[in-house]
Amino acid sequence: MKRLAIGPITTPEYIEWRVRRINDNIPEPSRESSQSIEKHLRVVPYELEIIKQDFERRNVELEKKIEQMEEEKMNLRLDVDVQKLEAERLRKGKAKAEEDLDSLKIDYKKLRLSMRTAGLGKTLERCLSENQKQMGELEN
Repeated sequence: MKRLAIGPITTPEYIEWRVRRINDNIPEPSRESSQSIEKHLRVVPYELEIIKQDFERRNVELEKKIEQMEEEKMNLRLDVDVQKLEAERLRKGKAKAEEDLDSLKIDYKKLRLSMRTAGLGKTLERCLSENQKQMGELEN
């Protein structure tokens, strides 16, 4: 295998072109920016710190909202329990009132029956109608 020897055959223009081409591919720090690499690297953590603080602040706000919602949830559960107890109390009261009404209806039927058998039914009806007439006259 033969080797190609590069030596004095290369021209100074070629060498300059080659160096420029290699150096053009390597980024150099901008001379316009007076910020050194160290300062630039310090800015990035500073921005990250700001983002971190903002994240922590939002996290605290969200935790407070979660606590408030949990407290509200607990209060709503208590309200539901109170409403259930109240509904149960009203159901029991309604059942008792219906039993009392049924008992009164039975007693009324028995009373009417006993009044008829005793012959007081017509007399009582006359008394009631007279009372109603008197009440009507008093109102006028």
